[in-house]
Amino acid sequence: MIGLNRGLGSSTLAFFAGFSAVALFGITVLRIGPELHLSLVEKSWLVAIPTLTGAFLRIPFSLMVDKWGRITLLIQLLLGLLGQVGIVTVLENLSALPHQQAYFLLLLFGALAGTGISTFSSGITYVSYFFPQRRQGYALGVFAGFGNSAPGIFTSVLPLALSYLGLIYSYVAWATFLLIVIVVYFIISIDPPYFKLVKTGKTRLEAESELRSMGLDIIPSTNLVSSLRSSFKNTKVLFLTFMYFTSFGGFEALTEWFPIYWKGFLNVSPVEAGLLTGVVYSLLTALIRVPSGLISDKLGGELMSILSFSVLIAGSLIFIFARSVPTAVLAEILMAMGMGIGNGAVFKMVPEYAPRSVSGASGLVGGLGSAGGLMIPPVMGYITSDFAYPLAFLVFTSIGLASLILSVRLLKSKEVVER
Repeated sequence: MIGLNRGLGSSTLAFFAGFSAVALFGITVLRIGPELHLSLVEKSWLVAIPTLTGAFLRIPFSLMVDKWGRITLLIQLLLGLLGQVGIVTVLENLSALPHQQAYFLLLLFGALAGTGISTFSSGITYVSYFFPQRRQGYALGVFAGFGNSAPGIFTSVLPLALSYLGLIYSYVAWATFLLIVIVVYFIISIDPPYFKLVKTGKTRLEAESELRSMGLDIIPSTNLVSSLRSSFKNTKVLFLTFMYFTSFGGFEALTEWFPIYWKGFLNVSPVEAGLLTGVVYSLLTALIRVPSGLISDKLGGELMSILSFSVLIAGSLIFIFARSVPTAVLAEILMAMGMGIGNGAVFKMVPEYAPRSVSGASGLVGGLGSAGGLMIPPVMGYITSDFAYPLAFLVFTSIGLASLILSVRLLKSKEVVER
C-alpha cells in the first residue's frame, strides 16, 4: 500500500510541476506581446509552443518508462527546468535583443520548457504499473486530475505574481519551484513492482506470475517498437487518440487561448482574465477528472465519453452566440465539465483496450492527443483574424461532434462483444 501511495503521489507531484508549462505564456503574453509588437497569430503561436514538445515527446518518453522506470520523469523535469532558465535569460536581455530574435528565443526555450508537459503520458504508464485494471479509473483520475490543476493554479497566480514580482522574477520563482519539486521527486519516487522483481533476478515470466498473485494485470512491454506498433494498428486506440485530441488537447488550447479571448473580446482586466481562465475553466476541468475516473470504473468509459462530448458541444455553441461575460462564463463551465469528464473517460479505456501495450498506447493517445494544444490556438487565431472571436469556437463544435460519434461506436462495439 505504501508503494502504491508513493508511486501515485510522486508521479502526481512531478506531473503537476511539469504540466504547469501549459500556462507558460498564457498570461505573460499580455505583457510580452505589446513589448515585442506581436500580432494575434504570433501571440497564438507563443502560447501554444510549449505543447509542441509537450505533445510529441510523450510518445518516446512513455515508451522509455518500460526501460528507465522512475528516472524517465526526472529527465523530463530537468529539461523543463533548462527551458525555464532560458526564458529568464531572454527576458533579462529583452531590451537589448531585436524583437524577432527575442521572439524566436522565447519560442525555442518555451518548447524546451514544454518537455515537462510530456510527463503526462510517461506518468500514466508509470502509475498504471502500480494498479490493476479495475482501479485504473481511480488511479489515473487522481494522477491526471490533481496534476492537471497546475495550469489553472498558475494562470490564476501569475497576474498577482506579475504585479508584485515583475515579469522576470515571476519566472525565477517558477523555476525555483520546479527545482524544489525535482529534488523532492528524486527522494520519494520508487520504481513499480515489476521493476523491483526484475532487479532481484527474477525472469519476466516469474515476475509476471508474482504480479498476478498480487492482483496486478498490467505488465511493461519487453519491446518498445512492438508496443507502439500494436497501438497504431489498434483502431480503438486511434479512436481514443482523436477523442483525447478534442478533450485534453482542447483543454490545453483553451487554457492558452482564454486569456486572449477574455481580454481581446470582452475586455476584462488581466487579473480577471487569469481568474476566469485559471479557476473557472482550467481548475474545474482538472478536478472534475478525479470523480469522473471513479465513475468511469463503474459505468464504463464509453458512456462517460458520450456524456462529456455532448456537454462540450453545448458549451461551444453557447460561446458562438455569447456577447456578455455571464453567458461566456456559462459556456466556459460547460466546456470545462465536458473536457474534464472526457479526459477521465478516455484514459480509463486505454489500459482496457491495450492491456499488453500500455506504454505505446499511452504515448500515442497522450502524445498525438495533446497535439490539440499546439494546433488549435493558431487555428482559432486565424479564424478570429479573418472573422470574429466567437466563430473560433466552431472548431470545438466540429471536433466535439466527431468525438461523440467515435464514442458511440466504441459503446456499440463493446455491447456486441458482451452479448
